[in-house]
Amino acid sequence: MRDPAGHSYNSEAMPLAAEASLDSDIFLWGLDLFNHGYYWEAHEAWEGLWQVADRDAPLRTLFKGLILLSAAGVKIREGKQAAAMRHAGRAAALLRRLNTADHTFERALGMSPAALAEYAEAAARVPAALQATALGQPQPVFDFILGPSSGERPISSQKNKQSSVEVAGNRPDPLGQRH
Repeated sequence: MRDPAGHSYNSEAMPLAAEASLDSDIFLWGLDLFNHGYYWEAHEAWEGLWQVADRDAPLRTLFKGLILLSAAGVKIREGKQAAAMRHAGRAAALLRRLNTADHTFERALGMSPAALAEYAEAAARVPAALQATALGQPQPVFDFILGPSSGERPISSQKNKQSSVEVAGNRPDPLGQRH
């Protein structure tokens, strides 16, 4: 259900994915949403990809892991540590199941799925030091940036969070705003 006070209340719904792909605009949109702290919206973007992915495909496992990681972000922000740990643990278990021999997922995420699993569990174990934000404004809780890479190390500094758009392939801000 959409909340009239929410930032995307009058926005159009995310289009349904025709196919599951790490190159799709919907996947990249989900990365931008996630990096900017819009975890619920990232979950919604990736859910469409998860739904059309082949049932036993590793890509479906990746999308489910990202969806659960997004849910963990929501729970961390809500201060619900037990739920955050549960979602992060489930996400980590799925991410660790992925074979990374061909580095496809690593290039798409900017880090290996196993490294992302470690970040997820660490974030859920340590309560986030959240700052007050304006109503409807996102609050990133993870200390990493997801995005396509050519093998460089992931950025893991809060200082660099605002530059995630440039880091993640020079895509536009998910809300069309300047930071």
